[in-house]
Amino acid sequence: MRPTTTSRRRITALATAASLALLGALATAEPASAHRDTPHPGTARNGHCDRQSKVRVPGAEVQKVACLDDLTTAGTVASGHTNANDWAGLNAAGTVNPTGIPGIQVDGYFPDTSTTNTNNGWNHDSQFVLRLPDHWNGGLVVSGAPGVRGQYANDFIIGDWVLSKGYAFASTDKGNTGAAFYRDGSAPGGSIREWNSRVTQLTVAAKATLKKAYTKAPKRTWMVGISNGGYLTRWQLENRPDLYDGGVDWEGTLFRSEGPNLFTYLPTALKNYPKYAATGDQAAHDAMIAAGFAPGSEFLWAFHYSYYWDLTQRIYREEFDPQWDGALDAGVPFCASGTPSCDADYDYASRPQSVKDVVRSVSLTGKIRKPMITVHGTLDTLLPISTDSDEYDRLIDQAGSGSLHRYYRVADGTHTDGLYTAYPDKLRPLLPCARSAFDALTGWVERGTAPPAEGFVARPSSGDLVNTCTL
Repeated sequence: MRPTTTSRRRITALATAASLALLGALATAEPASAHRDTPHPGTARNGHCDRQSKVRVPGAEVQKVACLDDLTTAGTVASGHTNANDWAGLNAAGTVNPTGIPGIQVDGYFPDTSTTNTNNGWNHDSQFVLRLPDHWNGGLVVSGAPGVRGQYANDFIIGDWVLSKGYAFASTDKGNTGAAFYRDGSAPGGSIREWNSRVTQLTVAAKATLKKAYTKAPKRTWMVGISNGGYLTRWQLENRPDLYDGGVDWEGTLFRSEGPNLFTYLPTALKNYPKYAATGDQAAHDAMIAAGFAPGSEFLWAFHYSYYWDLTQRIYREEFDPQWDGALDAGVPFCASGTPSCDADYDYASRPQSVKDVVRSVSLTGKIRKPMITVHGTLDTLLPISTDSDEYDRLIDQAGSGSLHRYYRVADGTHTDGLYTAYPDKLRPLLPCARSAFDALTGWVERGTAPPAEGFVARPSSGDLVNTCTL
């Protein structure tokens, strides 16, 4: 199944999606509109945004408050209160989102010394966005950016939908952004450790802000995230369950010092895919399947090799193991196996214990302590399901937390829904499944309604795959 002329054309057409998933829209993205320089661009009327004077985010070094007629992306794109580059490619074309949710938006940042995030023209990391709908249901949804994107990355896929249900919504850039996120000045592993502390920081601050603005604390707080945001959900429910009532883990990244992790399968792809692509080498193909890539995902390999695997391996390896390539900054792009310091030859198992200890500092254990629902696509070709959520589900059971977890393996889902447009006959979007998972989670916790039986979610033979999903 070597790439054909047609598949190569598809790869070229998908080049604009190269900032998806773990990589995300990088720090070179266009900053949001100058509307953000106006603290209160809206005018309160008939109770609309009358809480503006009460809004103060504890610990924020800078905050700007705006009264908006529409907090969803349908309004914030036009008003300059989001950055569409942050969330580009995360949804399938044809996705239907709610609109017309009035309320207050707070943009700001917490004290930090790194400057990778250019949103708002601030050139300052640890940026956040907090949205307070006029008609609040008493709940809060918190999220962290997937990949290495900015704080607006979840606006379209999570924010619009939960705001329409009446939830307040908060999201963070995790404290560092862009392909050089590892250069934030911290020790190895420190950039990712910061992700977790920034989510905790925002959750605490958002709760306090809502309590003052609405004169009552949130009655429920949920953590929801995709990719690295899914990892954040897992970590928070393992380590800070006191802050949340539950979470949705949408194909979260699995960091495990013992493996599997990114470094136990990405070098295999980098080493073997070129041989498979050039000659159809069966041994190379079999090595990739053995590393965890799903049979049937071969049509996605060329695109992932070009845009995901190489850069992901190099920048995350630089974060955890910068000594491996000496003075080089994140290795040698697209090098052939045998090239000095080539990540295609990186062997995680043989690296010193000190490297494993760095990975352990951000590792997951499976000991979740609040209810969580996981959705993961069977054709995920960046975080293969067999090396990620299958393994994490096993860890949860092993840790004795299985009764708090429901896991849905979605047929034909891949890592980012933006690829569905190119392969509608082979893929299905996961966004509607994540939304169904959120509804199932809230029903489980608030009303004691058992979620659907976990397991394999088959592809429907008909219907609107872009906007519907029955777990």
